Amino acid sequence: MKAAVYTENGPPEVFRYEDVPDPVCDPGGIVIRVEAVSIEGGDTLNRAGGALATRPHVVGYQAAGEIVELGTEVKGLGVGDKVTTVHPFGSHAELRAVPARNAWRIPAGADVREAAAVPIPFGTADECLFEFGRLRAGETVLVQAGASGVGIAAIQLAKRAGATVIATASSPAKLQRLAAFGMDHGIDYREQDLVAEVKRLTGGRGVNLVVDPVGTTLQQSLASLAYRGRVSLVGRAGRGEMKHDVSVLMAGNQSLTGVFLGAEIVTDRVHDMIQRHVDDVAKGALRVAIDSTFPLREAAAAHRHIESRQAFGRVLLIP
Repeated sequence: MKAAVYTENGPPEVFRYEDVPDPVCDPGGIVIRVEAVSIEGGDTLNRAGGALATRPHVVGYQAAGEIVELGTEVKGLGVGDKVTTVHPFGSHAELRAVPARNAWRIPAGADVREAAAVPIPFGTADECLFEFGRLRAGETVLVQAGASGVGIAAIQLAKRAGATVIATASSPAKLQRLAAFGMDHGIDYREQDLVAEVKRLTGGRGVNLVVDPVGTTLQQSLASLAYRGRVSLVGRAGRGEMKHDVSVLMAGNQSLTGVFLGAEIVTDRVHDMIQRHVDDVAKGALRVAIDSTFPLREAAAAHRHIESRQAFGRVLLIP
């Protein structure tokens, strides 16, 4: 099969498009013919400095396609079924092997490209908002990096749950687009004082919950909290050094929780939750924002585009 691979970490230019052996189907696993790869922020971080589980290495968490091989122990799935999948690596390729537990059925007639972009962003947003963020109807949530995959998912899920949603983005154009996904108030973090604007929008109280996938924005997130407010910290898209003073939480009886979807993705709770989101996207109850698509052979260009911070939503690779 063809794959976008590298043999050493580095900038997007380390990618090579070449033939590698087809993946092996384990008894409890499946092999899919990849139709769409949704590039995650973690994919770019792993390319830049993560461990190489294989050599040459095929990076990538998330991809969707058609099952072409089924392990002898697999029940409930069949050859020809369309599924969206998650695994620690292997998405940037024409074929992908994953445990069957890491696959979610795509309803007939649904857009496979959209389904490819559901499990991690929507699963992560759900965990940040509800399992760990304990969001309730009537509360106010701040979504940092609102135009990211997790951000767009969080805006929709929070709005659907009855929350008031404030989101940040890097331009008025992005904020205008986010309004269509349920954002009530937008903050251009390049031009506005984020904390001051949050306080103004909330009558000086602050927000009940912050979803922060950036990391370098954590101090601002903490300063934006209301009394007994919570922060769900779920990433380091900002890439910079993360040294923060969390002692500020004490005076307001506030809390900070680190969230990692991968630690719970094999549980029935999370597996079923992600399937509900796949189904909701398929019937139009939730929306996926696809910024752009690139051929698999142009993986380097796709990663460069993501790292330029110009994307709105997900960037896809198409084998």
